[in-house]
Amino acid sequence: MNYFLKTDRLELRAFGIDDADRLIALDGDPEVMRFITGGRPTSPETIHARTLPRLLHVYGCWDAQGYWAAHEAATGAFLGWFELRPLDEDSPAVVELGYRLSRAAWGRGYATEGARALIDKAFAELGVERVTANTMAVNTGSRRVMEKCGLSFVRHFTGDWPEAIEGSEHGEVEYELTRAVWERSR
Repeated sequence: MNYFLKTDRLELRAFGIDDADRLIALDGDPEVMRFITGGRPTSPETIHARTLPRLLHVYGCWDAQGYWAAHEAATGAFLGWFELRPLDEDSPAVVELGYRLSRAAWGRGYATEGARALIDKAFAELGVERVTANTMAVNTGSRRVMEKCGLSFVRHFTGDWPEAIEGSEHGEVEYELTRAVWERSR
């Protein structure tokens, strides 16, 4: 298996077409989807037509995908995915960090471990100048991961939600980490 990144407990690899069933199971869990769709599962048709093509997209600025399937190193179990994708298709200067993990992976430090490793790789190897991340203001778990990874609160904003879900009335938050701050923290 060709891995994009390995940590002590995680292996991140490029997605493939054969990952559809894993994604259907992940996005079928109401708790996993709570802060994304209000708990509504993503249909298999949407996984095949929209989600998987997005996860398979290769970004020309570093000739790699911006999303990686996460597996537990010890068992090989699929845990979910991590995102580190350029906001501009042709420039690695600013990237968005994200993660979606199964409930079995929650509370075990996997989100922080994977996000930190991606951030380090972004600044050390990929020419990134700024990492940004967004979540719903009420998503305290995701916000805590961002803070543990060294990202700082930037702003509170109200996004354009196609359909309001519980908590969306509180808006969203943006966090960031710049190369200069990352270098000082090393």
